[in-house]
Amino acid sequence: MKNFRLVTAVTAFSLLLSAGCEKELDTVDNPNLAQQNATQDEPKAGSGSFAPYEPQYRALLYRALGNVEPTPCNKITPLLLWTGKQILGWKEKAGFVLSDTLEGSLRMVELATYHTAYFQNSPAEQYYGLNGEYTQPINKGFRALKRFWDIQSNNIIVVGMHGSMLQDRRKVVRTFQVGYGYSAYKANQYADSVATLLKTYPEYLNGIHPVFTLNAFAAPDTAYPGVGQVTAKIIMGDGFLQAYEELGYGDVAPQATLAHEFGHQIQYQLGILKPGMKLTPEIARRVELMADAYAAYFLSHARGAAMQWKRVQQFLDVFFNKGDCEFNNNTHHGTHTQRRAAAVWAYNLANDTRKQGGILSSREFARLFDAELPNIVKQ
Repeated sequence: MKNFRLVTAVTAFSLLLSAGCEKELDTVDNPNLAQQNATQDEPKAGSGSFAPYEPQYRALLYRALGNVEPTPCNKITPLLLWTGKQILGWKEKAGFVLSDTLEGSLRMVELATYHTAYFQNSPAEQYYGLNGEYTQPINKGFRALKRFWDIQSNNIIVVGMHGSMLQDRRKVVRTFQVGYGYSAYKANQYADSVATLLKTYPEYLNGIHPVFTLNAFAAPDTAYPGVGQVTAKIIMGDGFLQAYEELGYGDVAPQATLAHEFGHQIQYQLGILKPGMKLTPEIARRVELMADAYAAYFLSHARGAAMQWKRVQQFLDVFFNKGDCEFNNNTHHGTHTQRRAAAVWAYNLANDTRKQGGILSSREFARLFDAELPNIVKQ
């Protein structure tokens, strides 16, 4: 029974992340939403450009490598099981509230993501982890990445995503109004709802539950309607870091994730990724596996993080946990074994050239990766 409940929770949470729940919220437990209905303001055109829990937000590759053919894939990973455990015992309505991600709705689970993506545009006073416990390794790793790769990286910043922003009415209103495109009236009404829900459901831990920040991603330097210019950035969510710490990967997961997201910044600069363009499963898989490879090459290289085999095995597990089996989804990241295979290939590439000590250019690395990709996706 315990395992059944855990799988049920995992399934429910997977649905929460991937789709909005069509069931309307019970307005008795959500009093400030009681007067909202389908005739209210719709989001302004162009609002909500970021889609949380998708890979790299409106990117396109210049070519794709055929259709994605399903390969053997186990959907249940330690990361997914950990996530399911975090919502075991929740009241049903608490889950329904967070699964409400339809356009024009509350979308409470996405607030921290949108706020950080749109409005955190300064590296000053940034910290990573609930108590700043990852600040030093992430800052150190970021400096090393900028030295290692041959791209213009002075304009890239790293910012932390914190669920505590849900406690700040000003930030919540701004995100609803500017980020989601809601009217001032609707933004204020929904901000009241968020405050009420935090009090109604202690499961949310006043906003610091990992569900609100279970993500890490890269965003390009670009302008968004209603928001303005957004700095190129890498976003590290508290919940994401907490998950890997509790799974036993706290020693490598921050660096591995940072290096992966830096790989996406490389892709933006090389034109492999472009803002505002659509993904297909094969395109998304290619850029995600390439980012894994960029990361593993840096982490393994003598002039990069120079991780030894024991730590290499750990970061391989980190990439394995981030895979998925959604072969027909436009945000498909590659299967668990494919992600590990991409990292192993890059590790071997770095290890084979260890004596020479040279660093491949980012463009040459991409060329070599594309040549190997047909073998990687067979895994």
